[in-house]
Amino acid sequence: MVARPDPLWTEWEDPGDFAGALGLHVRRHGETVYALHKALAAGGDKIDVQTLYTWQRRKKEPRSASTFRILTAIEARYRLPEGYFRAKLTHPSRMVTGGGLEKLSTAERRRIAWHLPDDFDRLPKAKRDEILDWVRTVVVSGSTEYRRYHANAQLYRFSFRFSEGNCPLPMPRPAALADRLADGGEIVIGRPLGAERAPPVLDAEARDLRLFKTATLTTSGKGRNGVWNDATADQKMDHLGLMFGALAACPEGDLRGYGVPLRSLTFAMLLFPPVWDWYLRWRETKRGFFTRWESEMLIVVAGLTREGTGWLRQSPHLASYLRPVEGLIRTDDVEAAHADWDAVCEAMHRHALVRTREIDRVARVHRDPFEPILPVLEADSPLGEYRKIGEEVRRLRPDRRRFPVAAAEATRAYLMLRIGLHLGLRQKNLRELLFVPRGRSGTPEKQLEGLKRGEMRWSDREGGWEVLVPAVAFKNAGSSFFRKSPLRLILQNLDGLYDEIDVYLAKDRPTLLRGRTDPRTFFIKTVKTISTNPAYEQHTFYEAWRTIIQRYGIYNPYTGRGAIEGLLPHGPHNVRDVLATHVLKRTGSFEQASYAIQDTPDTIAEHYGRFLPQDKAALAAQVLNQVWTI
Repeated sequence: MVARPDPLWTEWEDPGDFAGALGLHVRRHGETVYALHKALAAGGDKIDVQTLYTWQRRKKEPRSASTFRILTAIEARYRLPEGYFRAKLTHPSRMVTGGGLEKLSTAERRRIAWHLPDDFDRLPKAKRDEILDWVRTVVVSGSTEYRRYHANAQLYRFSFRFSEGNCPLPMPRPAALADRLADGGEIVIGRPLGAERAPPVLDAEARDLRLFKTATLTTSGKGRNGVWNDATADQKMDHLGLMFGALAACPEGDLRGYGVPLRSLTFAMLLFPPVWDWYLRWRETKRGFFTRWESEMLIVVAGLTREGTGWLRQSPHLASYLRPVEGLIRTDDVEAAHADWDAVCEAMHRHALVRTREIDRVARVHRDPFEPILPVLEADSPLGEYRKIGEEVRRLRPDRRRFPVAAAEATRAYLMLRIGLHLGLRQKNLRELLFVPRGRSGTPEKQLEGLKRGEMRWSDREGGWEVLVPAVAFKNAGSSFFRKSPLRLILQNLDGLYDEIDVYLAKDRPTLLRGRTDPRTFFIKTVKTISTNPAYEQHTFYEAWRTIIQRYGIYNPYTGRGAIEGLLPHGPHNVRDVLATHVLKRTGSFEQASYAIQDTPDTIAEHYGRFLPQDKAALAAQVLNQVWTI
């Protein structure tokens, strides 16, 4: 058996696809697939002959670590450059299977395998461990102190989930005061960790609070100061769910909760300073210091207990569910709440304000929002640097004919980056952006105001894709930037943007939707068996963006994939940082930078001024240096 047969001819027109190239070089060396199989087997490279036939017939392509080694062996046999066949695969960045990952969980294997080199299973164990550690630390969790803290916190689920709905929930019948006072409220040991639905009393109270703070009209007979939008309400309820979850968690477990019995959980507990002082100390111990998070929680309870407008202040019936809790709430406290609800609320209101001032004095910032993208922000052209991620997506995008779903997901990823960089919208506005296909009239502005959503539609007058977002859809709708006027912008057809949009709407988006009800948003999730709702929500959109950065943004020294060295996982909000910093570096103007992200110059100066001093000096030097060139 000849190790390297001589070719029958030395000049050829190179096919663009893998199957064509394989067939060409087999024939060029006077062999058949069967003969190639025998030669590979003789050299110790084992593969089923039928696998080679399926490759030649375009039925399958290599995708595992072992089959990539076979490609290397064929390249060596036919004197082809290493990587010749791999470059012709319709999905060159396809996740590697095998590779000694069998001991990992399925979920972790799925997350990690994409980021491993093809020869991972042939590397020494020490090298494999080094690569896995790098992927877990840098790509999966991010290597910042906050990311490490957050990754560890994710291991312990303890929050209560409140049900969703627009109608009040029936309150369970309360126990008699004498029975509740006789309840010792002993700490419960052994309650397992895990996010779970809130007990009925707590859930009904949470629903009442949410409706009170989000309703268009204030409840008859009650006062209210300020309204929560849906996003704010979700956030506040999540935070309260965490607090009650910590109170109920087992004190002897990893979480070191308090162990409050489930029957004792009620929003009326929030009226007692010992409850808050325990929770504040618990959070400080868990994180190592106080942050603005604790201060903001105290501001919430101060608002809930404010005279005339606080929800707790105007809900004395909650005293009927209050029970003593060992070490936190005494029987005297329960009786006091029944006797003079206003006095208890006022005492908590004053306590919250005092604690807020004390924590504000020592609070530290745990998360530097710029840390994940510092290599981008410190570049001469932050926008040009971040743009490389989109180019990497296009470079690795698979063949749409062979891998329609993967190609559709890649196009969606590219357009998320491109449109995000063109518009500078917050995550909510980008996620909820509607669209109207070419040839149809756009939604009236008044209707979009009612929906509080923007829309992307074709403008015949401008001959381009127009984005219209009413001012009320923005978080800072009252900002001087808007003055009650909508954001209206024409996306310029740069670098083939319109072609990408047209293909996405005509082919890729229907592929992702798979016949499900269309939410009419421009960006949709991939519909799967276990995920049938195509609409993104806050967490899934964030994770989708983070996955884009993990796969295409972070430079991987072990695979050569990824666009930017030193980049870390991050979400869509960082795009606004990139745009503001880019304009700031180019112009030195806080005002012009504010235009890029629909904000005010004061906000830009407060958040992005740290990147400007040297650039201001450079801009001034350009003006002064002109004297020496005259």
